[in-house]
This record gives sequence, structure tokens and C-alpha cells, in this order.
Amino acid sequence: MTPTNRDLRDEIRDYWSDRAATFDDDPGHRIDADMVAWQDLFRRHLGDAQGRALLDLASGTGEIARLCRSLGFAVTGLDWSEPMLERARAKLPDVTFLQADAERTTLPSASMDVIVTRHLVWTLVDPVAAFAEWFRVLRPGGTLLVVDGDFVSRSLLGRIVQIMSPRGPQTESAARHKDILSRVHFSAGARADHVAGLLHAAGFDRIDIDTNLAPIHRAQSAQLGWRKSLLRRSEHRYAISATKPLAS
Repeated sequence: MTPTNRDLRDEIRDYWSDRAATFDDDPGHRIDADMVAWQDLFRRHLGDAQGRALLDLASGTGEIARLCRSLGFAVTGLDWSEPMLERARAKLPDVTFLQADAERTTLPSASMDVIVTRHLVWTLVDPVAAFAEWFRVLRPGGTLLVVDGDFVSRSLLGRIVQIMSPRGPQTESAARHKDILSRVHFSAGARADHVAGLLHAAGFDRIDIDTNLAPIHRAQSAQLGWRKSLLRRSEHRYAISATKPLAS
């Protein structure tokens, strides 16, 4: 029987729940030596925090929430995985973390000044519905910041690095990841122009695609090692900021 969208969302939630215990062990997820570079990126797109209400969608173990709190935002985190939320709450006991689907937040309309996501969009089952939901939750004049990438397509450099990297047997986790990726909307890769087009269709304007993530990659390089660092720099990674019009 072909899985329904609901079944796929359940699989996505369970996959990340099973990874929660070791999620922060990966320097690509944990923010450490790259904190200043991340802060610079967020300031570039969001401006001064000034205590604005910020929603961190798919907040995971709370690393982006920790970053945004350090900048002075009033942060709320939202994730569908309870094991992820347990770690986030332990890390940031003074931040509110809610359990809900990022595509169906159940939050009040026009309740947030800023919405941020990192590495969520590529997993969306229905980005059209998700972007409409985020538009609804933002206040008029509010800002959305998406940090994501195309983790499917490989540049020539990326293919060369992969060939040079030793490959062991595929793990069960890797097989689950590959299966999920084959069924999400962006199964061919979440390209920035495609994401930006869907945001425009949802009603967002002042859409800015920023591919200058090099300072973050440089800061991560010592922890990642040269192969993984080179592969990361070869990928199509980006930040997209967009605004909900005041007239909305």
C-alpha cells in the first residue's frame, strides 16, 4: 500500500526522534566555534532583536533557539519530536518549547514577529501548505528566515570529494534517510530559486537569497575535517529572508 502523507510525516518525526540522543555530536548541527558566524548571518537578515517574538520551527535540540536568544529575541521553539524537545528544554529551561508539526503549528494568527528555520524546508511534505501556515502566523511586516540547501544534487567538486571519501556499508539510519528523501516534495533537491518562488506565491515579498555562508563553513572546518568541510562548501547552501507585507 502506498504511504499517505500522514504516514510520511510520522516517519520523518520518528527518524529525527531516533537521532536525538546523538544529534549534538555532529558539528554540522551543534553550534560551537561557528557561533559568531551564525550570529552575523542572522543579524544581516533580521536586524537588531529588540526583544521581538521569534519562532524557531523544527527547533530540534535547541541550537538555533540558543543562538536567537543570545541575540536578544524572545524565543519560542516548536518541534514534533518529543526526544528532541526533551534535550532542548534541558539545554534552555527558560525558553518555551512546543510540540507540533511545523506544517500545522496551531499557533494564533499574527502572533510572531520573526520565524526562523534551519534544515527544515528540504524535509517538507507540502511546502505550499507550510509556507501559507508560516505566513498566517507572522505579523504584518514580520520576517521569515530559511537556512537550507540542496543536499541531493552534487557539483563536480562534490562528486570528486565523494569518490575520494571511503564508504562503509549503508547503515539502517542512512537507508531510512534515503527512503524519506525520495518521497518528500524536494526529493530532487531544495534549490533556492524554487523555494523563493513558492514563498512569493504564498504572499511573501522582499525575498533575498543569500549564498554567502562561507564564514560559517570556515568556522566549522576544524571540527569537520577537510573532506567533509570541502564537501559542505561545494553544496548549494543558502539563507532566504522574506517579509510578510504590512497590508496583509
